[in-house]
Amino acid sequence: MTAQGGLRYVYAVCRPFAAALQAQLTGVAGAPPGLLRHRGLVAVVSTVPEGDFAAEPLRGHLEDLDWLAATARAHQGVIDALTTVTTPLPLRLATVFRDDSGVRTMMEAREADFLRALDRLDGRVEWGVKLYVDPPEQAPAPAGRPASGRDYLRQRRMRTHAQEEQWRVAEEFARILHQRLSERAEDSRLHPPQNAMLSGVSGKNLLNAAYLVPRADSEEFVELVDRTKDEAPHMRVELTGPWAAYSFTEPAVEPMPAPATEPAQPAEAGEQR
Repeated sequence: MTAQGGLRYVYAVCRPFAAALQAQLTGVAGAPPGLLRHRGLVAVVSTVPEGDFAAEPLRGHLEDLDWLAATARAHQGVIDALTTVTTPLPLRLATVFRDDSGVRTMMEAREADFLRALDRLDGRVEWGVKLYVDPPEQAPAPAGRPASGRDYLRQRRMRTHAQEEQWRVAEEFARILHQRLSERAEDSRLHPPQNAMLSGVSGKNLLNAAYLVPRADSEEFVELVDRTKDEAPHMRVELTGPWAAYSFTEPAVEPMPAPATEPAQPAEAGEQR
C-alpha cells in the first residue's frame, strides 16, 4: 500500500528509543518525520510527494543544485535531531520506497548489517576536522636590479626554497595533527582534500578527516582541537560536529555522504524501490 498522499522517504535506521522527537521538527518537503518499527529496528520516515520523488522527476531534481541543497538541509536537520536522542544510521539522500512494506522489506534484508553497525557505533559521534593553509607569501624581491644573471637566479631560488619550506612545515603539521587526534579517537578516516573552487573556502585543504569519538569524551576532544589552533598561527583549523557517524557505517548501510559545505552530489542519491 502506498503511503497516503505520496511515497515513503527514509532518513535513518536506529534502535527503538524512548525520547520524543522535537514537536516542530519537519523533514524533506516540509513533512514531519515519524517512526516505522520492524522487529528490533526503527526506520525514521516521512511522506514526500510522488510528483517530486518518483524516479523520473527525481532524476530531474538531482540536476537542480538549489533543490538538492534544500533537500540535503532538510535531511540533515532530521539526522541532527536524531543524534541528540539516539544513534542513527543515516541512509542516502533521497532514499525513497513505494510504501511501508518496502521499507520493512529493506530493514529485514539488512537487519544483520544494521544491528552490527549500531552495536559498534552506540554512544559515539563523528567529529570533522579540516586544516587550511593559505598560499605562502612571496618574499619581496631585493631593491634594485640584480648585479648579474647568476645573482638573479640565486635570489629566485632562495624565494622558491622559502615557499617550499612553508608548505613542508604545513604538511608536517597536518600529519602530526591527524596522528594526535587519532590517538584520542576510537577510529578515524581521511577524506580527499576539498576542492577550493567547489567549497568556496579559501586556502589549500591539507587535512580533511573524520574521528569517531565516544560522546562522553567529546568535550576533551574539542578542547584538544582548540589547543592546536594556538600552534598553527598561519593555518586554519576547522572543527565540525558532533554528527551521526557518517564516515564509519558499514558499506551495506549505504550512508549519506559526510557533512560538507557543498551539497550532496547527484550520484549519492538513493534508488526508488
